Amino acid sequence: MNTTTATSPQFGRRDVFALGFMTFALFLGAGNIIFPAESGLQAGTAVWRAAIGFLLTGVGLPLLTVVALARVGGGLTALTKPLGQVAGTVLAVAVYLAIGPFFATPRTAVVSYEIGVVPFFGNSSGGLLLYSTVYFALVLYLAITPNKMMERIGTLITPVLLVALAILGGAAFFKPAGAVGDALALYNQEAFLQGFLHGYLTMDALGALAFGVVIATALRSKGVQAERLITRYSIYAGLIAAAGLSAVYLSLFYLGATSQGIAGEAQNGGQVLAIYVQHVFGPVGNLLLALVIGLACLTTAVGLLVACGEFFSERLNIAYKYVVIFFVLFSWAVSNQGLEQLIKVSIPVLTGLYPLAIVLVVLSLLDRCWRCTALVFRGTMLVTLVFGVVDGLAAAGLANWVPELFSRLPLAQQQMGWLMPAILVILALTLVDRYWAKKTVK
Repeated sequence: MNTTTATSPQFGRRDVFALGFMTFALFLGAGNIIFPAESGLQAGTAVWRAAIGFLLTGVGLPLLTVVALARVGGGLTALTKPLGQVAGTVLAVAVYLAIGPFFATPRTAVVSYEIGVVPFFGNSSGGLLLYSTVYFALVLYLAITPNKMMERIGTLITPVLLVALAILGGAAFFKPAGAVGDALALYNQEAFLQGFLHGYLTMDALGALAFGVVIATALRSKGVQAERLITRYSIYAGLIAAAGLSAVYLSLFYLGATSQGIAGEAQNGGQVLAIYVQHVFGPVGNLLLALVIGLACLTTAVGLLVACGEFFSERLNIAYKYVVIFFVLFSWAVSNQGLEQLIKVSIPVLTGLYPLAIVLVVLSLLDRCWRCTALVFRGTMLVTLVFGVVDGLAAAGLANWVPELFSRLPLAQQQMGWLMPAILVILALTLVDRYWAKKTVK
């Protein structure tokens, strides 16, 4: 390999950026656009403290997940290996189904419909049926040939999305709706923590667990077979995506912070964006927002379906195209249940899985610290599972089922009650591992 470049003969710098743009588009769903605008509106003069907190969890956690997957070759199966075959398989299946056809993928269709279509044509079951049919037909077209994802998403779709985002982000800085407002509610005292928690709630680390295999598949389709190169280019792609996401988040935070005068009564980030684009661009603004949300949801849905298709095709020994067709049809059917029903069912499940995903990634990045990785992985993940179930029950409105002790833990009210117990278990098992190692040596 030419030592003066960071690329291989088969994979040039242009391909690296195309891979990075594809990864950026996979991560940028509707929630990634709505959350920062909502947080910015509340943060006001504390906007940059809130934004830094948001970047730590909203960008840092997904990037760490990409790096962890790159170290093991890009697959969730390899990441869960220390848990044992049964536990690892159960966790992987649960993650793929949750972020795939059961919840996250159908939700991309419904969210893009409600934000991008309803403002123009109104809401109706027939309208959602028609839109979801066209939407998932396009998703199927893009997902059925995963070896072409870099060209279709990284080279064709993402540049259009980037231009639309650049217009929106540029307007936020150069044509703000007003002056930066006051810090509201909790942001007045703890802006950094609130931003940190909102970034956590994007749950992008779950998506990153699936996207690792998509990145690896795209690389192999370009002739990159060596594991060390797959690791290197996957990390490059993660860094490019992280830079792009950071730029988008910062501009949207500022957009929200300067929109209190026109959107002070908005209930969520979607309303903040809708009011802002209407104020700055007029009727054309709604088209811009529809384009941004539509493309963001589309690319995320494609990535999730490709990941699910690759995983279940290998596990079930069924041709990839049949698995993807089945999941597209299933997602289409689920999406027509409506957004309210989807959110009601999905949030408890995703909330319960998210701590497991984060702890798994952290353990994988630290796996060289222990001699008996299975001991630390299994013990810590078991404890985290208990707290994940508790968080899921609370998110489902079943807090009365949870012993009061759990609600007294630090950050329990922010769905992060698992954090301190997980840290303590890791430290305790590390001491056990050290003792065991010394005893073995003797």
